[in-house]
Amino acid sequence: MLNQFSRTELIIGKDGIEKLNKSKVAIFGLGGVGSFVTEGLVRAGIGNFILVDKDVYELTNLNRQLYATKKTIGKPKVEVAKERILDINPKASIETLQKFFMPDTKDFFDDSINYIIDCIDTVTAKIELVVRAKNKNIPIISCMGTGNKLDPTKFEIDDIYNTSICPLAKVMRKELKARNIDGLKVLYSKEEPIKQNKQIDGKLVPGSISFVPSVAGLIISGEVVKDIIR
Repeated sequence: MLNQFSRTELIIGKDGIEKLNKSKVAIFGLGGVGSFVTEGLVRAGIGNFILVDKDVYELTNLNRQLYATKKTIGKPKVEVAKERILDINPKASIETLQKFFMPDTKDFFDDSINYIIDCIDTVTAKIELVVRAKNKNIPIISCMGTGNKLDPTKFEIDDIYNTSICPLAKVMRKELKARNIDGLKVLYSKEEPIKQNKQIDGKLVPGSISFVPSVAGLIISGEVVKDIIR
């Protein structure tokens, strides 16, 4: 009998579909990368989600964030993402946490989580997330910098200690080494960041474009799916 995952099953088999349906992934950050991670996972067949993001959609999100539209401006990202997931797969189970994950955030990890995906920007939060995931033996993949870039073909998946060029990866290598973290799967870019120092509303922020964080998110979702069905 045909179903929405019939063509996916041709590639990964019935066992693969069942593994994805039973799996629970926690996605931290639903911006340009995280929104496409979420989309890739729900359409692949992941059945259980924890979505973590405190932000609401703003006008400047429209250029790169999948769930940002004129209609969703001002709405919480976690709630918009939840609605989108259920429109695609009404049987999905979704827990939403409208909060920023920071080093002082109460630990809510448990053995039911099969994979953690880090798409947040704050370095201290990224490091803490990795440390907690490693302590719980939960697989994690972390996204490095996608801002100020124009070439999505330069993205690679590798261990953090094999990375180069990316300024965020450099900081993460140093901080994780100081914490005796011996490895971390990451997505990073070998493209030199475009140098710019322009401000938006008085803040120095990285530039972004539609086709870079989106590709990063889909690469991450593919890596997670492959890890789960292996």
